[in-house]
Amino acid sequence: MADIAENGRTWLLSGPTSSYALHLTDADELLHLHWGPRITLADAEALAAGPLPAYWPFESPLDGHEEYPVEGGPRFVRPALSVRTGERRGTEWRFVTHDTEGGAGGEELRLRFDDDGIAVTLHYRMRGDVVERWVTVENGAHARVELLRADAATWTLPDREGWRLSQLHGRWAAESLLTTAPLTHGEKIIGSRRGHTGHQHLPWVALDTDATEERGEVYGCALGWSGSWRIAVAQLPDARVQITGGAGYDDSGLLLLQPGESYTTPVFAGLWSDGGFGGASRTWHAYQRAHVVPDAERDRPVLFNSWEATTFDISEEQQAALARLAAGIGVELFVVDDGWFGARTSDRAGLGDWTPNPDRFPHGLKPLADQVHGLGMQFGIWVEPEMVNPDSDLYRAHPDWVQYQAGRNRTELRNQLVLNLAREDVQEYLWEQLDALLSGAPIDYVKWDFNRCFTDAGWPGEPYPQRLWVDHVRALYALLDRLRAAHPHVAFESCSGGGGRIDLGVLSRTDQVWTSDNTDPLDRLAIQHGFSQIHPARVMAAWVTDSPNAQLNGRVSSLRFRFVSAMAGVLGVGGDLTEWTAEELAEAGEWVSLYKEIRPVVQRGDLYRLRPPAGGLSAVQYVLGDETVVLACLQAQHYGEPVPALRLRGLDPAAQYECRETGEVHRGAVLLHHGLRTGLTGDLDAKVLILRRI
Repeated sequence: MADIAENGRTWLLSGPTSSYALHLTDADELLHLHWGPRITLADAEALAAGPLPAYWPFESPLDGHEEYPVEGGPRFVRPALSVRTGERRGTEWRFVTHDTEGGAGGEELRLRFDDDGIAVTLHYRMRGDVVERWVTVENGAHARVELLRADAATWTLPDREGWRLSQLHGRWAAESLLTTAPLTHGEKIIGSRRGHTGHQHLPWVALDTDATEERGEVYGCALGWSGSWRIAVAQLPDARVQITGGAGYDDSGLLLLQPGESYTTPVFAGLWSDGGFGGASRTWHAYQRAHVVPDAERDRPVLFNSWEATTFDISEEQQAALARLAAGIGVELFVVDDGWFGARTSDRAGLGDWTPNPDRFPHGLKPLADQVHGLGMQFGIWVEPEMVNPDSDLYRAHPDWVQYQAGRNRTELRNQLVLNLAREDVQEYLWEQLDALLSGAPIDYVKWDFNRCFTDAGWPGEPYPQRLWVDHVRALYALLDRLRAAHPHVAFESCSGGGGRIDLGVLSRTDQVWTSDNTDPLDRLAIQHGFSQIHPARVMAAWVTDSPNAQLNGRVSSLRFRFVSAMAGVLGVGGDLTEWTAEELAEAGEWVSLYKEIRPVVQRGDLYRLRPPAGGLSAVQYVLGDETVVLACLQAQHYGEPVPALRLRGLDPAAQYECRETGEVHRGAVLLHHGLRTGLTGDLDAKVLILRRI
């Protein structure tokens, strides 16, 4: 909730352990006061009464202290807002009013400003210890207002020495890799100019000075936007740090606002934690399960996906045979991947024609879906609606529906082009196609892919063509919202050539995400370690595939290691079950059964990263109520060294816990030793331990 000073110019938002405060001066300068441990309104008012720190000549008294720096006036830090009208550029705003409004999402604080007919509203909402911030800009009086840049928020950190910056970086098949480095003076910029979130960076940063996994202060920020984006982290001269982020990679223009039109930024969420990186992660996870991910209280089913087993060579009979094998090992959701529609016998044709291939599915998808349902499983399909192959009925009928620059070659990546989803006729076509698809067969799940970046982001004939970068994403969100409303029983997974579209924005409309195309169980340990810094296991799809890993590196690994690695998230199976031996199928069934038993703890429990995947033993622990689950993976042993012991976390130190695998009883401050070492040897070995309070 928001506490407001009697003069109406100091505001305090507080969660269970933290507070966020800001203050408006008599000159209508909005200053940041506090972000950190919980304080009272009287504390915030005392901070507001103090003078601004002294500043050197040629510096601004506002830089590093403003809550939302705009372009113009005595400011030299990166502006969060840059607008241009026919007469001038920049902002000189005045405070109008504030108001609060409660609702299902919690109480929202709104601060309203005006600049000669341009209305700017700053929005705040506290959800637990996560502060949600966003901004609305409205053209109320001008013939046109060009939004060159409108960031969702600027976060100001306190004066500290020795800041460190953590981020998640990578590429295709190596997404979400965690790196931490000292923050030096100047700006560090991460983002995507690709039209989607991107494999290269997740829109999340964390800053600390001396935190460990379970101790110390950590500040984190995460952006909820699935298109191009930018986060700038600036170490200012006075030891303060500011983090500014929002949609769009550069300042070339977001939108053109006509009279009466407005733009609302995505949410840029932030948190402070004194529980180290693990405490920050658990806060992020709880926030997403409670406020972001749809139906997060429902555990996700074990799925089988046919892609690695069949690629494009599919038929109804073949898929039905795989479905019978999948049901036999306990799979709950059977998914037909690429190749079921149009002329899709390779990646060269068919995208855009979302009707079943008549040769492969002569009676549509319903007969196969009915067989799958008869086996006790749900039925799912793969789609890539935002793309089109030049060799498709859709492109032949509407070549102008793609993004392109007049007089330039249309760049094909993966033999496909990007549909201009900002066009209303494209939006309506996709709605009609997908609604008919989901209405025409009993489909329970859709894997929604996005397999190439924007390259020729043009829109010939459109007066302000650069708006497609924002409007494509807004149209994607609207289409997903519309489909979910019309088909509430259908679950959606976000995929983008693996982990190329993972962010709080798409997670608010999908049930899970495809973490990476890399299904190698050893590589996945580092990918999943990074992913867990911000996102919960409940949304992290992870598959067990064939060994050797023919898709990527040829590595050989045991079925045990592959399953335990994948059980850290939403378990899936993607191997060719027709090539698995009877012994392998029986073992897989045992692992699936074990996962179903521990699934509530993994998908809804608190995560503790006991040991990172650094080459030896790595382990994660999940705690839910009186139960705890440990997934331990031994990557390699050297020089005869023993498997190290693990000290569990998050348990009641006064209680007793029994380890099911060994029968040993431990106090809450458990040091797993004997039960962990037994049977865990060599390279690429793994173990699951379950403890219950007694």
